[in-house]
Amino acid sequence: MRDAFGGIVNIAIIVVFLVIVSGYLAFNVNYTKAFRVKNKIISTYEEYEGACQQPNGDCRTKIREYINDVGYNAGKMRVSDTSFACQDEGYCVKKVRDTTITDGEERAHFEIITQININIPIINNIMGLSIFQVRGSTKTIVIPS
Repeated sequence: MRDAFGGIVNIAIIVVFLVIVSGYLAFNVNYTKAFRVKNKIISTYEEYEGACQQPNGDCRTKIREYINDVGYNAGKMRVSDTSFACQDEGYCVKKVRDTTITDGEERAHFEIITQININIPIINNIMGLSIFQVRGSTKTIVIPS
């Protein structure tokens, strides 16, 4: 009887270990995707000088194509800060104007949030999605008038 109980415990330990390692690997893969997408969005916003508001513009098309190429799928984003504008592609953007305006030029930077897509209902209900978000911001951009 002792050997049978020891075998079941060993199998349970192995299964728990495999679940933990698999979950860790899945989280790292999704974190890497979210981080790469955030960096691409930041560089695209800097390249187009913040002109990414048009849904079918070149900037948004470039971001959308990269998101599809990488396989990033965040679905509906939820951000507690209502000043962020969440896009259909799975990221949120907030324009932060700098207070110093010289020579009639507007200076601003954009804050970007992407989401790590871990779709485990129990963990999402307990911890919330705000823990699984990656934030970044662009450099100060001179917005043409």
